[in-house]
Amino acid sequence: MSVSIRLHQVSLDLPIFDVSAQSLKRRVMRLGRRNRIAEDSTGVVVVRSLDGVSLELRAGDRLGLIGHNGAGKSTLLRVLAGIYPPTAGTVEVRGRAVPLLDINLGMDEQSTGRQNIRLRGLLLGMGDTEIRAKTQDIADFTELGDYLDLPLRTYSSGMRLRLAFAIATAVDADILLLDEVVGVGDAGFQEKAAQRLKQLHDRAEIVVLAIHNPEIIRQTCNKALWLERGKLRRFGDAETVLSDYMQHSETMSLMRDSG
Repeated sequence: MSVSIRLHQVSLDLPIFDVSAQSLKRRVMRLGRRNRIAEDSTGVVVVRSLDGVSLELRAGDRLGLIGHNGAGKSTLLRVLAGIYPPTAGTVEVRGRAVPLLDINLGMDEQSTGRQNIRLRGLLLGMGDTEIRAKTQDIADFTELGDYLDLPLRTYSSGMRLRLAFAIATAVDADILLLDEVVGVGDAGFQEKAAQRLKQLHDRAEIVVLAIHNPEIIRQTCNKALWLERGKLRRFGDAETVLSDYMQHSETMSLMRDSG
């Protein structure tokens, strides 16, 4: 099976509960996002987070998602991961997609570190045999030692992050979906984490990365997708799309300053 991603005219409406349509409209209009809210057939207020997005990726592609906060980058990653089913359009993902979005998802406070390796591994799609084969590597990478036999509730936030990161990056992914990567531990451990993430990146056949640093996209991606208010503004060669985006951002900044 060839690894690929195809999106055709994908739109996503997210419901907003416990808020009046009039109140939400005022808030959205203040943010300059008119025409992004509506009411569905049941009267629930919805916000259009993606609007008619189409793209195609094949093995070897590294895609960088760019756009301002609220443009839809993280939402698109969640659609690709199958977390959000599209309201309209089609999503076709061929291959094992692993999302590194919320790496703490599925961790249990009352279970030990070793038990959490299995729980989180199962959630990421690993089978029991694969989990057993990778448990020692995960344990060694965390540098948590005997703490792995204690409940997660006894861990510091940094220890939890180390464990969650080690488990998430142990998965063999055909397609890797990455949101902004958080720091894990001290400088020495962060260097280890960066190397491990690069190895995972290199093993994957397709990588989709959402990050605010344009230099990382230039260094690692051959394609870029510029989202603006949930719509695809441009998709293509990374350098070309980044240049257009940076020029647009500078123009908008000058207009705001002159206004």
